[in-house]
Amino acid sequence: SSKLWHLVSLADSTEINALVIDVKDDTGCLLYPSDVKVAQDIGATKCVRTRDVRSRLDTLRAHDIYAIARIVVAKDPLLAERKAHWSVQHRDGGLWRDRIGSAWVDAYNDSVWIYAAQLADEAVRLGFDEVQFDYVRFPDEPKEAMALAILPARKSGESQRAGVKAGIAILVNRVQPLGVPITFDIFGLTSSATGDLGIGQVWEDFITVADVVLPMVYPSHYYRGSYGLAWPNAEPYRVVRNALSEAIERSRPYANAAMIRPFLQAFTLVRRKPRYTPHEMGEQIRAAEELGIDTWVLWNPRSVYQRDSLRPYRSTTTTVPGGAQ
Repeated sequence: SSKLWHLVSLADSTEINALVIDVKDDTGCLLYPSDVKVAQDIGATKCVRTRDVRSRLDTLRAHDIYAIARIVVAKDPLLAERKAHWSVQHRDGGLWRDRIGSAWVDAYNDSVWIYAAQLADEAVRLGFDEVQFDYVRFPDEPKEAMALAILPARKSGESQRAGVKAGIAILVNRVQPLGVPITFDIFGLTSSATGDLGIGQVWEDFITVADVVLPMVYPSHYYRGSYGLAWPNAEPYRVVRNALSEAIERSRPYANAAMIRPFLQAFTLVRRKPRYTPHEMGEQIRAAEELGIDTWVLWNPRSVYQRDSLRPYRSTTTTVPGGAQ
């Protein structure tokens, strides 16, 4: 749509040098018609966003914009509905659903991860520069809700952490030979949590196999009292500084740890003051860069970014990009 041209213009005139593009989002729909058999079998090619992906990638390349393919893994209601035997089941029968009614696939099932890897292979061959996997986890639902869930592919005694670790190994083994960076979106709290947050994500399991990890350190997503702050959403600098300091320390013992590229908040969460303006976004960027992290991604669910929150184009760019999704 015309929004693409707006984003290209934004990248041309500011420090933005990358775009994160949904190849498969959390509806299960694809960006473009796919040759992957599973995608065709479940109808994921019938709800595509564009049919001229090659020309759009050519446009990005012509403007020297790095193209990152985001692929959602476990939250795929389309796949869950069409391949119920790959899905989380309800104890009382039928598919289990989360608080908004979405079905999830079973992250213990290898086929789920293989499907994501096949889409990644296709995206790279089309011309994407990097693959970013999201929802590499189990549902983040209350314990009472998860008590109703049956995960059919789970082996006896297998933990959620083990299930996610096995899944990301499948992705790495299949995508690494393609020669592009392999990156993972993970909860921001993984850098400080002692367990797996009840979703199977442990910081060390990602940083030891990925090229880049993207902790989602959105200040609005931290509870009151986090880092001693009464209202974390109103303290973007301090939240991001604290969260990334923990991430750096957690990675320090590992010589070849993944690069840290945080997701920063470029949206205002309803009923959570203050509104996020260029000041709040700039404070997050400042916090990251003061720690030596000069690569970051802004996220806004509507892909609307305030030009005033970004610095003018710099002729000397970083080797790994900052971007907007």
